[in-house]
Amino acid sequence: INDLVRNDLVAGLLKFKYHKEYLCPSCEQGQSKRASHPPKPVLNSRQRLHLLHMDLCGPMRIASINGKRYILVIVDDYSRYTWVHFLRSKDEATEVIITFLKRITVLLQSPVIIIRTDNGTEFKNQVLKVYFDFVGITHQMSSVRTPQQNRVVERRNQMLVEATRTMLIFSRAPLFLWAEAIATACFTQNRSIIHRRFNKTPYELINGRKPDISFLHVFGALCYPKNDREDIGKLGAKGDTGFFIGYSADSGAYRIYNRWKKKIMKTMNVSFDELSVMAFEQRSSKL
Repeated sequence: INDLVRNDLVAGLLKFKYHKEYLCPSCEQGQSKRASHPPKPVLNSRQRLHLLHMDLCGPMRIASINGKRYILVIVDDYSRYTWVHFLRSKDEATEVIITFLKRITVLLQSPVIIIRTDNGTEFKNQVLKVYFDFVGITHQMSSVRTPQQNRVVERRNQMLVEATRTMLIFSRAPLFLWAEAIATACFTQNRSIIHRRFNKTPYELINGRKPDISFLHVFGALCYPKNDREDIGKLGAKGDTGFFIGYSADSGAYRIYNRWKKKIMKTMNVSFDELSVMAFEQRSSKL
């Protein structure tokens, strides 16, 4: 966070020095691992979408609230910008990949040149081969039992899983909200991780402008979305109670989970109570 402020890499972040004054129990539980010495990454591309890394994770032990069990992770080698897609089965991967490639090339007005994956059948099939040949994409596959050849996306998976585990522990959210937590972690990291070679965030490298993070909120924060039903009556509550779980991918709305209705809603009309969440974490850390 201090690097983001010092180098003016984002908009919407208060400009003062941030201190970590106590050990975060959720972080220690969610990110605990052995010390490692990863090799220095080698930049393989000089422009966005030149090389995309893909990996499919799953199945997850618990299905998401929408019945998803797999995660398709796509990383742009140049910017390290990451996209995540959630699938019910491996069979959906081919269609999701083709749809993504069509949309992203139009959105960014750049061609995808190389796609790098492992040897999974979700990537090694005739339908994808025909499509890649048709649009001129080179498909590179790592050798069997050598995940380090696809190190970029493997490392990204690890970062997302660690962040998600920490968020779920901290918020005490139901485990079936894991997909919402991963999507939120990905959204946040795209706007906050600093690419050391360029000293910019993945968001700026892929979109050409600094990200605005003034609208970011704490995952699991208590919130009060406006109740806009017409049948509430004059004395009915104008606001529902919910928990913040992420951002809408197709609009500027927030995603709110209503625990009592067990439903996810999208709205821009919501008030947040993040102090109670942070206060709980501080109290827990002192026990």
